[in-house]
Amino acid sequence: MLHLIPAPLHRLGLRVAHRLRRYFRKIIKPDLSGVAVLLRDDQGRVLLVRHSYGPKDWAMPGGGLGRGEDPADCARREMREELNCELEALELLASFDEHLSGAQHTGYIYTALVRDEVRIDGREIVEARWFAAHELTTITCTRMTFKRLKKLGLYNSES
Repeated sequence: MLHLIPAPLHRLGLRVAHRLRRYFRKIIKPDLSGVAVLLRDDQGRVLLVRHSYGPKDWAMPGGGLGRGEDPADCARREMREELNCELEALELLASFDEHLSGAQHTGYIYTALVRDEVRIDGREIVEARWFAAHELTTITCTRMTFKRLKKLGLYNSES
């Protein structure tokens, strides 16, 4: 149904919702859970995305876990919705207890192989790019992505 809304209007709605969600989290402090997927291709590169809302830096694709949803199922759903791709060899790398906008957050970090061409939705995701491991230290990632990549041993720079 959301695909009926013109993309620019949809992106505006996402930016407004993102700001409201941040305030909600700071005030209510709900326990949240979400997934992020470290997507790799046959060449070992990592896919990062830029969202239409929030920081404009590179981030791992992912999203919020629905009530009662299995984290692996959430990872598959989010990648279908945002990148129009199916995952192979999905594997849980780690789970982290984090703080997201002042609220407790459990992040499930997966890795998966993608053989299909990814196609961004142009609404939530406005750019996606494959990076070789050595390129990760030359780009600007979101704070959360930076922390996660460091914990996973993939980001060895303090930049």
